Amino acid sequence: VQLQASGGGLVQAGDSLRLPCTASGGAFSRYATAWFRQAPGKEREFVATTSGRIGGTAYADSVKGRFTLSRDNAKNTVYLEMNSLKPEDTAVYYCAASTRVILSTWRNPNFYDYWGQGTQVTVSS
Repeated sequence: VQLQASGGGLVQAGDSLRLPCTASGGAFSRYATAWFRQAPGKEREFVATTSGRIGGTAYADSVKGRFTLSRDNAKNTVYLEMNSLKPEDTAVYYCAASTRVILSTWRNPNFYDYWGQGTQVTVSS
């Protein structure tokens, strides 16, 4: 499966952005789909993930209550709705997909086999 992430940009603190990730070349509904982010000089970190097979959605504590992950299987797209953005949310955001994650691994980037190209989100104070 190929993933295409988009929607990044430069915004001010408190603003909102929506990042779509569109998949092609696979049965999208079979995949757990996640967002990770990586800030300069830092490791890639988990943001959110969703899986119909596992059942439900999980969020990093740092974004819980501000970010919402949703998916539209008919459009092969997942959306990361980001509200109340903070400067510390600045990073390159990557979407990823996997058929092999389980509940104990679905926050771990090493268990995702397919990655989009990343989209830059910059939040100014």
